[in-house]
Amino acid sequence: MTDSRQFVPELVAVARRNADGRTTLHAPSPGLWRDMPSSGSLVRGGESIGALEILGVLHRLRAPAGAVGLVAADAGGVTRRPVDHGTQLLTLEAVDSQVGGVAAGGSGAGAAAAEGALLYVAPSSGRFYRRPSPDKPAFVEVGQVLTRGQTIGVLEVMKTFTRITYDDARLPSPAKVMEILAGDQADLGSGEPILRVEPASE
Repeated sequence: MTDSRQFVPELVAVARRNADGRTTLHAPSPGLWRDMPSSGSLVRGGESIGALEILGVLHRLRAPAGAVGLVAADAGGVTRRPVDHGTQLLTLEAVDSQVGGVAAGGSGAGAAAAEGALLYVAPSSGRFYRRPSPDKPAFVEVGQVLTRGQTIGVLEVMKTFTRITYDDARLPSPAKVMEILAGDQADLGSGEPILRVEPASE
């Protein structure tokens, strides 16, 4: 799966599964790692986990097939980091069955809704982008407070890009982003969850 906004080469991170149930992702090559996912976001196999700049050439970096988990606080707020071959990039915390269902692209959304979770869902099918362009920050991060009309991301449908906004009247405003359930460049179906929110105080 390529970023249709910009043709760039791609690399796949190396996964190692630990006895404690966590998965670590490692650099497949030396370079400058950038645009890493934020702590608490959900990463699934095939999704972008940033970019690796190698000798001035930007490579899209993806999670390997089968990898899934919530990003632990590894990066410490660093936005760009030089790495060697095999350097640990991310730790993915094991997810429970509810989030795991979402990660598998199945009925997790229904399970979450049944538990009373407040979910912002994709208004239509398409490829979801968390950033306006590969070198820009994400529209939304975990912990951010959203108000009605605020941009959440971009949805690509047949090469047409449309900004999607926080406009679901069933959800509170202001609202705090508790979890990002859709990864950058994830292919979503209509109604699949993108964010989990909770009411935020004025």
